[in-house]
Amino acid sequence: MSETGAEKATGSKSMPDWEKRFRAPRVSLPDWAEDAPQRSLFVSNATGTYELYAWDRTTGAQRQVTDRPNGTTDGVLSPDGEWIWWFNDKDGDEFGVWLRQPFAGGPDEPAVPGLEGSYPAGLALGRDGRTVVVGRSTDEDGSTIHVVRQDGAGGRGAEPVEVYRHRESAGVGDLSHDGTLIAVEHTEHGDAMHSALRVIRPDGSTVAELDDTEGGTVELGLEVLGFAPVDGDTRLLVGHQRRGRWEPMLWDVATGEESDLVLGLPGDVSAEWYPDGSALLIAHGFEARGELFRYDLASRELVRIETPAGSVSGATARPDGSVEYMWSSAAEPPVVRSTSGGVVLDPPGMKAPRSVPVEDVWVEGPGGRIHALVQKPAGACGPLPTVFEVHGGPTWHDSDSFAAGPAAWVDHGYAVVRVNYRGSTGYGREWTDALKHRVGLIELEDIAAVREWAVTSGLADPDRLVLAGGSWGGYLTLLGLGTQPEAWAVGLAAVPVADYVTAYHDEMEALKAMDRTLLGGTPEEVPERFAASSPLTYVDQVKAPVYISAGVNDPRCPIRQIDNYVDRLVARGAVHEVYRYDAGHGSLVVDERIKQVALELDFAARHLAGGGA
Repeated sequence: MSETGAEKATGSKSMPDWEKRFRAPRVSLPDWAEDAPQRSLFVSNATGTYELYAWDRTTGAQRQVTDRPNGTTDGVLSPDGEWIWWFNDKDGDEFGVWLRQPFAGGPDEPAVPGLEGSYPAGLALGRDGRTVVVGRSTDEDGSTIHVVRQDGAGGRGAEPVEVYRHRESAGVGDLSHDGTLIAVEHTEHGDAMHSALRVIRPDGSTVAELDDTEGGTVELGLEVLGFAPVDGDTRLLVGHQRRGRWEPMLWDVATGEESDLVLGLPGDVSAEWYPDGSALLIAHGFEARGELFRYDLASRELVRIETPAGSVSGATARPDGSVEYMWSSAAEPPVVRSTSGGVVLDPPGMKAPRSVPVEDVWVEGPGGRIHALVQKPAGACGPLPTVFEVHGGPTWHDSDSFAAGPAAWVDHGYAVVRVNYRGSTGYGREWTDALKHRVGLIELEDIAAVREWAVTSGLADPDRLVLAGGSWGGYLTLLGLGTQPEAWAVGLAAVPVADYVTAYHDEMEALKAMDRTLLGGTPEEVPERFAASSPLTYVDQVKAPVYISAGVNDPRCPIRQIDNYVDRLVARGAVHEVYRYDAGHGSLVVDERIKQVALELDFAARHLAGGGA
């Protein structure tokens, strides 16, 4: 069979499958304008860099909105569909300002000229075209929220007015349908893992408060899910943890009435409004899978929306009653589907090859049963070289969803094990909140328990075990190499925390607040906890060859603290390699991501006895 035109253009016929999975064009779940639902905004890597795209569903026309060397993913459509707001940072440092561009195309312009650069902390655009609410976070000011009154019809606005300020983390939750109420998520009580809610007017005066901290002894988090999409309706959809997991409820901020929604679902539940306000679209996550339901507010009837087995990573209800959702599984690449039938948005070009299904494993650990997800080459028998791919967050979890990174390792003959350690979401509040004070060490106890299972079950070769991860996963990799030096043959750490004290002093303000919550104070207040949880403390015990990759503009895991760790490796002549790239906390450039994966695959093959299987 001869090569197709697409194969000749991309060289895809000779390209390995693992690389195709990164290069294949992808799209995000399209956002749509509330009052102009035919206008949508989505993210795609079609050019080789993830950028924003506008889509007119009436004509089918699509156009690229942003074009920056390091990519762009943070964008919002105005409710009238006339404007695209996007966040303009510098080379991935996450510090910048909002710009806007007409939906039909045209030059970018400052969206809020009176506000200087910051880290973003939420944005809400009013339906009337006049009210804009902007959240900001800076090291100097902490969290601030500003209201801008525009002239309407896309005109220029008055000077921004500050309506909220606090040193602790806070952000914009939502703006009511009529623009008269602003929902704020804040952590003024000092626990960055659990927000309280305040509803204010555009002049900053308080309307209502909701706080589930239970007197400061047990922190229960709240989150804003959205105001009712009806003028004059003062109900706010809220996520709470009162029964030990995330569930939705309705809170009328005018009367104070709370309406509990007992859905009888075992996992974490989130929700959003149907556009007419008559029902809720329910997203249920349980044991690393996701499913959707429609909940009718009048009849209280919960009806399952049929989706394939796997993970739903996003969903939205359209004005015609249909639901669009992003679906994938470990074996099947992501696709945007609709309950009205068919694929919503299918980018042209090369398709991502399938991978192998994931297997569930439950292991008894020191804090309870641990859920792990396992992939291995089809037909392979152990013991296999095995990569423990550790997720970031730490309040996140691995799921039965498509991931090009783990699939690349499987293609090269490795088994891949992903552990939803204590601190992960999706297994109840107690599991997530167990991650305090003994930070890092707790997660590694769970990883060690799963490692023991992997070896004794015959899956993993104990002499060819790789500990790998990015962000918090990179942190756990370095910490694990130092505290469990006999357990791992190779370590691969991407954008890690390496020197916890220096990382704290150099990182963005919101992460300082998170670290104070996790460790119970600052490095000066609890130095022993920071020392116990810092990879730098154990660097002299590291025996395995170490590969580290880092973005030089990273505000989350800054480069100076990584250099401190590397200097110690150099001083003792430890086997290591470091790759620095010109971006922030990861890269949105496909070629760069492929290069990083290739470097990791090569490093592991060179330093493992026998390489891959």
